[in-house]
Amino acid sequence: MATGPGAEHPESRDSSPATPAQAQAQAQAPRLAPLPFEKWDDETRSILLRYLRRPELYLSGAPDAPPMPKALGLFAHHVQLSETFLAFTDLFAGEHATLDPRHRELLILRVAWRTRSGYEWAQHTRIGVQAGLTTEQLYAIPHGAEAEVWTPVERALLAATDQMIDQSRVGDDTWQLLASHFDAGQLLELSFVVGGYLCLAAVLNSVGLQPDPPTEPVDAPALPAERDPSA
Repeated sequence: MATGPGAEHPESRDSSPATPAQAQAQAQAPRLAPLPFEKWDDETRSILLRYLRRPELYLSGAPDAPPMPKALGLFAHHVQLSETFLAFTDLFAGEHATLDPRHRELLILRVAWRTRSGYEWAQHTRIGVQAGLTTEQLYAIPHGAEAEVWTPVERALLAATDQMIDQSRVGDDTWQLLASHFDAGQLLELSFVVGGYLCLAAVLNSVGLQPDPPTEPVDAPALPAERDPSA
């Protein structure tokens, strides 16, 4: 409650409930708003634009040019930190990555679902489809390793993700299954994919970053608003 000079008196408040539109606007307002592109300095632009796949699309000035991704606007608040983190996550999809892109996206999407990270879910359902995940698989992600659609390896990846979220450790049986399919470098990479995107989900959820406007329709389950520890 506000106190001191200028603080409003409790009896002076409007006690009428917020309208649904007002409540939705308040829920969607980020705690830390992305920095608009026009406010980026030269260093920020030089660094962050490297992490756009096709920056010319965003900078074309055309009426149909997509808006700058909100995540980059968020990262613009601390470009030195962001450059390090973006280089880290960019490796997972770069030439030095060792995981099958479908497996990478499966891990990320399970993290997004479990943490209720709307930004990660919206971004990576699209990327997951591009990587080869099917609509049936997208709809099975909420059910985790128990869904019948998964191969034994995919089931182990999903179980490992849940175990890292719930116990901060992959269980022995799950690790053995993974180790029978992946080499040491891949085991390390998949562990960092889960850990890295779990970190990112916590940050995005904490600052209240909302998903970017969809650029293409993706048939995927809607993400519930609240995290369910058992889901």
